[in-house]
Amino acid sequence: MSKHESSLVAASDHSKVASPGRTVIDQGGPVRHGEELDVAAVDRWLKTKLDGLIGQPKVTQYSGGASNWTYRLEYPDQDLILRRPPTGTKAAGAHDMAREYHIQYQLKSVYPVVPSMVALCQDQSVIGCDFYVMHRIAGIIPRANLPRDLQFTAPRVRELCLNMLDQLVALHQVDYHHAGLENLGKGEGYCKRQVEGWDARYEKSLTWNVPSYRKVRAWLKANTPSDSKTCIIHNDWRFDNVVLSAQHPTRVIGVLDWEMATLGDPLMDLGSMLAYWVQPDDNFLFRASRRQPTQLPGMLSRQEVIHYYQQKTGTTAENWMFYEIFGLFRLAVIIQQIYYRYHHKQTRNPAFKHFWLMGHALHRRCLRLIRQSAKV
Repeated sequence: MSKHESSLVAASDHSKVASPGRTVIDQGGPVRHGEELDVAAVDRWLKTKLDGLIGQPKVTQYSGGASNWTYRLEYPDQDLILRRPPTGTKAAGAHDMAREYHIQYQLKSVYPVVPSMVALCQDQSVIGCDFYVMHRIAGIIPRANLPRDLQFTAPRVRELCLNMLDQLVALHQVDYHHAGLENLGKGEGYCKRQVEGWDARYEKSLTWNVPSYRKVRAWLKANTPSDSKTCIIHNDWRFDNVVLSAQHPTRVIGVLDWEMATLGDPLMDLGSMLAYWVQPDDNFLFRASRRQPTQLPGMLSRQEVIHYYQQKTGTTAENWMFYEIFGLFRLAVIIQQIYYRYHHKQTRNPAFKHFWLMGHALHRRCLRLIRQSAKV
């Protein structure tokens, strides 16, 4: 299962444990059949990398939300997370544990909400694949619905929203040269490469029952701007990739899932984020597919998010509509790639059966925004 596939399908990415009067802290659940970890081998290797480890770990597994398998190793004196790729054939460049590890290792000194790395293993004799271990950030991950125990008022929801956006702003202001990440991506020309790349992916995943996006694709190519700047972008910025403090649940204490991070245009990061941002006045299909608590009273609307980001960064985009339409098209391609597999019986997951409908809904929104841009 791909990263996008699991993140769009899983109703809850991680197991959660609640008790009366307490906030919900993300926990690991039972290890899935066929995904068992060689705990003894990992334990032997880890004790050569981390001083003071005692005993054997209790091992649980997080249930989804990313293509890589994620385990919790709970020692008596250490709480750790292990990330490894799934078994089977992988696309070139996918599931690169070393890249994901080094991004976070380098970022930590300049962007403190990144998890602290422990060690990277590229010795295939340990468990047969690359993997890395990091310290667990214990906290709350905001998903489609916030835990009821939090009892968020509209002002607190707004505070949460602004804090989450402030972390994105902070990431985009990181000096990637100082962080030693100047080779993270190709940089300049990112917008053009992205439009061409996602256009090609959609062409390869077309089925008879979805729109061709001909007008949208042509519009994106004709309106691709030069990059506003080059910086580190997360490339999958969503509420369910941040960790909130259990004591102060509006405060972001962690940012997870750096698999797709690269050097690129920060406005592309923002546009891609907004494609997932469902608000109360959206149609039924968008509301039914909501993956984040963005509908709550106090949450910023998409237009308010754009205004806030521009105000905080001093950014002005002559054609902001490009970034928003690109984000929607990118999401449409992701959904269509998943549906293509279902359509051709490469997967039988019933959750994918009606994904083609979202392709139509996203197409209509793109066309509406293109019409609006023509009137500006």
